[in-house]
Amino acid sequence: MNDPEIFSAEDLIRSPEKFLTSDPPVRYAVVGDPVAHSKSPIFQNAAMKACGIPARYARLHVPKALANEVFRALPTAGFRGANVTFPLKAFARDAVDEADDFARRTGAVNTIAVEGNKLAGYNTDGPGFARAIREEFSVDLRDVRVVLLGAGGGAGRAIAVQCAVESCERLVLVNRTFGKACALAEELDPFFRGDRLVGPVERILAIPFEERALREQLAHADLLINATSVGMKRSDPPLIPSALLTPNLMVYDAVYGAGPSRLIADATAAGARSANGLSMLLHQGALAFEIWFNRPAPLEIMRRALFEIP
Repeated sequence: MNDPEIFSAEDLIRSPEKFLTSDPPVRYAVVGDPVAHSKSPIFQNAAMKACGIPARYARLHVPKALANEVFRALPTAGFRGANVTFPLKAFARDAVDEADDFARRTGAVNTIAVEGNKLAGYNTDGPGFARAIREEFSVDLRDVRVVLLGAGGGAGRAIAVQCAVESCERLVLVNRTFGKACALAEELDPFFRGDRLVGPVERILAIPFEERALREQLAHADLLINATSVGMKRSDPPLIPSALLTPNLMVYDAVYGAGPSRLIADATAAGARSANGLSMLLHQGALAFEIWFNRPAPLEIMRRALFEIP
C-alpha cells in the first residue's frame, strides 16, 4: 500500500510507534476490508483541523482474521477512537468491553471510543440514517411507510431497527434469504404493537425479493431504501424493475460512488425524489465525532469537505 494514509493490521500490531510519532499523531481511523475507498478521513480530518484538535484520522486495512487482535491493540498504539466498516462491525461488537443499546440491539458496532485500556462500542448507523432522511426529504421516519431492501444484516439491520425504534407507519422487510427477513420482522414486531393503525394491513411485514410481492407493497409505500450492496459496481444488474418506481416514492440508496447508482438513475427517470448514502455517511460520522470529543460536530465543515464544496 503506497497511500501514506492507509495502514495495515501488521503496522498496528507490530509497529504501534508509527501512529504515535507521526505529526500529528494518528489517533483515529476507519477500520475495514477493503478500506481504501472510504471517504471518512476527508471530513473527519477537516473537522479536527477546524476544531484545533492535534490528531489525524487515517485508514486501517484489517482482514477478518486479525480483527480482534487489532481492536484490542488500539489503546497500545495511542488510539482514541475508530470507525468500523464492512465486514468487521460484528467483530467489533464482540471485541468491545461495553456497548450502547443500539449496538446491542443490532449486534454491530461502527464506532469505538478508547477509554483507558477499555473499548466502548456504539452504533451510529441508525441515528445517522434518520438524520439523513430528514435532511434529504424533509420527513421523519415515524411519518412514512418504508420498504427496505436488504434486511438480512449490516446497514440494513441498523436501518430496520431505527425504523422500529422511531415507530414508522409501516415497515416492509425484503431480503433474498427470506428467512432472515422473517426473523427480523418477528424480532421487531413488539415495536409495532401500539394503538397506531394504517388500515387493514400489518405494520411490519417480511416479503420475498420477488417482483410481484414488491409491486404490491410499493403501491402502499412512501420510502424505498436500498441497503444491499447491489449498485456499488457499474456492471451490477438492476436491483428492481424500473417500472416499479413511481413519482410518489422517495428513494434512498445507501450505496454511494463516483456517480449515480442504477437505482438512483432509474428513480430520477421515473420522477421520484432520490438520494444516495453520502448523507448517511456524513451524519453517522458527525455522531461519532460527538462521541469522541463530547462537543457538537462542525457539521457544515464536514459536509463541505465530503462534497468537496470550494
